[in-house]
Amino acid sequence: MAETEKKFRAAITATARFLPDKVVTNADIEKLVDTSDEWIRTRTGIVERRFLEEDEPTSKMAIAVGADLLRKRGLSGDDIDLIIVATITPDMVFPATACLVQHGIGANRAWAYDLSAACSGFVYAITAGAQFIETGAHRRVMVIGADKMSMLLDFTDRTTCVLFGDGAGGVILERSEDGAAGLLDFELYADGSSVDCLYVKAGGSRAPATHQTVDAREHYVRQEGATVFKFAVSKMAEVSVSLIERNGLTGTDLKLFVPHQANKRIIDAAAERMDLPKDRVVLNIDRCANTTAATIPIALSEADDDGRLQSGDLLLMTGVGGGLTWGSALFRWGH
Repeated sequence: MAETEKKFRAAITATARFLPDKVVTNADIEKLVDTSDEWIRTRTGIVERRFLEEDEPTSKMAIAVGADLLRKRGLSGDDIDLIIVATITPDMVFPATACLVQHGIGANRAWAYDLSAACSGFVYAITAGAQFIETGAHRRVMVIGADKMSMLLDFTDRTTCVLFGDGAGGVILERSEDGAAGLLDFELYADGSSVDCLYVKAGGSRAPATHQTVDAREHYVRQEGATVFKFAVSKMAEVSVSLIERNGLTGTDLKLFVPHQANKRIIDAAAERMDLPKDRVVLNIDRCANTTAATIPIALSEADDDGRLQSGDLLLMTGVGGGLTWGSALFRWGH
């Protein structure tokens, strides 16, 4: 939307996160598959991750985040107009996990839907939610990224099972009080021609679950590691630089860069491309691993709680994920 067409800006007024209690270290993964702590650390930057118990669903994490957001902002569920949950691990094919969150936090007035864009999901969702505020349609939108990636991991495939963890994070978006804070700009992209680089083959309408698909282990995440790595290095840096340059900025103008936490080498490459000091990059991949749609809101919540953002600071969020999808969103911090 052109700047002149906006009625309001959509500001982030609360952040929250949820991580399961169960810690799974690289040493634990070594017992399951032929890998090593040294191999995982040097190639990904991951030291440990969190897993939900097998009988715990994605909605447990998302509801906890939603309730915490309301508590932090001093709101009730009825103050929320819309709930968007970015996830690729919904509780069920339908209804949407967002509807379970709506009920779980008592947001009786809100409508709700899920958004599927894998690791770019939160950037997609927060920019989508912002549009309802910018046009004046809504006053408050809750955006949550939540994924239980442990349910999709094949612990005979050492190229993927070491990478992921479970978690959730989210924000409340509201009309900016001063008109300056909020979403400034964004760029979002998709390339469906590369769908087979990162996917789960079975479980949808193309390949419904059968004994054959289960026996063939087709319900687990698969990726062409080298292809995805090169793509992510290129696109994370490219879209981040494009967005800040389009707004007449440089990396040094940013207070914080909150990237998708897929691989430390990918993050380092993007930060270097932007000439961004390391102390302005939010990193938690060592403790959380790749929680897919949850990585950015979890990292943002940690930064917020640590007081790393002050009113007027510029914040950039960038994600790259399956689809293939990628995008970046530029915010000015402040309520």
